[in-house]
Amino acid sequence: DEFAMGSSTERSAFFPTRNPWDLERVPGGSSGGSAAAVAASAALGSLGTDTGGSIRQPASLCGVTGLKPTYGRVSRYGLVAFGSSLDQIGPFAWTARDCALILSAIAGADPRDSTAAPQPVPDYAAALSGDVRGLRVGVPKEYFVDGMEPGVEAAVRGALDVLRDNGAELVEVSLPHTKYALPVYYIIAPAEASANLARYDGVRYGVKQPGDSYWDELERTRGSGFGAEVRRRIMLGTYALSAGYYDAYYKRAQQVRTLIRRDFEQAFAQVDILAAPTAPTVAFKIGAKTDDPLAMYLEDVCTLPINLAGVPGLVVPCGFSENLPVGLQLIGRPFDESTLLRVGDTYQRVTDWHTRRPALTPDE
Repeated sequence: DEFAMGSSTERSAFFPTRNPWDLERVPGGSSGGSAAAVAASAALGSLGTDTGGSIRQPASLCGVTGLKPTYGRVSRYGLVAFGSSLDQIGPFAWTARDCALILSAIAGADPRDSTAAPQPVPDYAAALSGDVRGLRVGVPKEYFVDGMEPGVEAAVRGALDVLRDNGAELVEVSLPHTKYALPVYYIIAPAEASANLARYDGVRYGVKQPGDSYWDELERTRGSGFGAEVRRRIMLGTYALSAGYYDAYYKRAQQVRTLIRRDFEQAFAQVDILAAPTAPTVAFKIGAKTDDPLAMYLEDVCTLPINLAGVPGLVVPCGFSENLPVGLQLIGRPFDESTLLRVGDTYQRVTDWHTRRPALTPDE
């Protein structure tokens, strides 16, 4: 999706990406192209960006493995920023082991990115022991939201049973401020997008439309260079940051963000990781939600809190509903990708969902 703004990759500047499992359906977004490339066996691995779920949701809808690392684990140098306090780059692959190998290659400090953490990079593949015995897995009740498709919930709960049968202990936990994640995200992310894209003026980089003056050129450039969804979010963000509204919207959203982060801290005092659904639905038909932005935004309801808290998340295929893939979302402590990858790898050693491939014909 253009500037990573979207949950379906229908907002591309070129054409919609199609889901390899059903070419009439979306692959998720915004990094749906990266997920679809792996699902279609066009690549062994790929990279995506995750601002509010844009690696994990496409991984779930396309039936591949996707990792959103801890904020700061991977340098964002070279990335066109959407939400600077939320964006993180991560890998797609068929397996948790492949994601571990890719993460080892891309993680680490970068003198060109002040947000890249200076922490050493462990050997993630070496941590894949295949053993989850004694691990405490928290199941947040708030993530099984109203409107979740029954087949999605059944697949996720079946995956939880597999973890329990392999020695993990399931513990119900509560993240009480989860219900505020959607409105908080859609204040903070558009506000940061508004500030970041203010630099997109056609002078230094990007598309340029000539005009009679700088302001005329700026208006023409942004009018032709930004799609409808990008304009919508810039307008929302500019409004939230405007005089008289900053404290009422942006400042308050940041305060609630702190509460969401504390929910995770308290949960991780009780458990080692969290396990939850990734998206409330399987892949939907192309065009089904393009005229309803709120319905599209709700696709990320299970992934947004992880970005607001800055913690890592891993999605592994865990089943099918209506012959379409479903993903299990694993959430970890900051910079504890090793545990997430170990749990994901263990799950994939005893299941075969990640080995399923869409039946594509050569001309597709």
